[in-house]
Amino acid sequence: MKNVLAVLHSAVTIMTPLLFAATGGLFTELAGMLNIALEGLLLAGAFSAIAAVYYTGSFTAGLIAAIFTSVTLSALLAFTTLNLRSNVFITGLAANLLAGGMTVVLSQHFFNTRGVVALHDIARLPLVTIPFINTIPVIGALLSGHSAYVYAGWLLLLVSWLVIYKTPFGYRLRACDKHSTALVSLGLQPDAYRRIAFLVSGFFCGIGGSFLSLNLGAFVPNMTAGKGWIALVVIFLGARRPLGILAAAFIFGLAESFSNYAQGLLNVPADFILAMPYLLTLLAMIFVSVRVKQHH
Repeated sequence: MKNVLAVLHSAVTIMTPLLFAATGGLFTELAGMLNIALEGLLLAGAFSAIAAVYYTGSFTAGLIAAIFTSVTLSALLAFTTLNLRSNVFITGLAANLLAGGMTVVLSQHFFNTRGVVALHDIARLPLVTIPFINTIPVIGALLSGHSAYVYAGWLLLLVSWLVIYKTPFGYRLRACDKHSTALVSLGLQPDAYRRIAFLVSGFFCGIGGSFLSLNLGAFVPNMTAGKGWIALVVIFLGARRPLGILAAAFIFGLAESFSNYAQGLLNVPADFILAMPYLLTLLAMIFVSVRVKQHH
């Protein structure tokens, strides 16, 4: 039972960057713009956070730097896609490649290494113990004792749900996908809402990227390891709805958490166990594709 609770507790932590990235990607997806640059946005945020904390010693500075960097890259994406009319997929791939290359170059320039950039003398992210809940069997072990990022992810997902479904902005954002002409007839500009959606995705990915590196206490080249791509699958597996995204993100977090714990327990090659989250991603993509074809 103790091992099961440990796997579940770890899954909640692991799902957090996926939840942030998927929440941000949901805004661009609902606006009719599939943002495949989530991977690069996460990576840019992760490096910026470590660099800022390394020089200032402040986690707040790291979070701000991560958000600024990811939002800036998102603004560049929006400009090239909406103003210059470049292909959104090619632009997204370029952003991913740019983030992967620039983080290595900047790491060499600022830290004289192309490898790991670690925070040696700075404490790890503090954990939050929730009063009363932490004393409840099972639930306390699952929900309490995480960093503030975890709870911020849940809160921001709730805020996103309110914005998307309970505000005029949300209605207009969703109209950008298949009813953009209706917005134009009202004198509104769909591209303005799409641009905001890109910036929102950068905001969320900046937070998610900062959690990746600050929770580890280090930046590792390409440390996102496909999490941005998995976040895209989470969006569609969650039926493009906030609650569905929460459930899908937890499923992927659980798969990775189980693979981490199973390495020393199962008589299975370690490479196969480590591939489990990506195998789940592939199966989820097939499932989503089949479901979409059936729907049409």
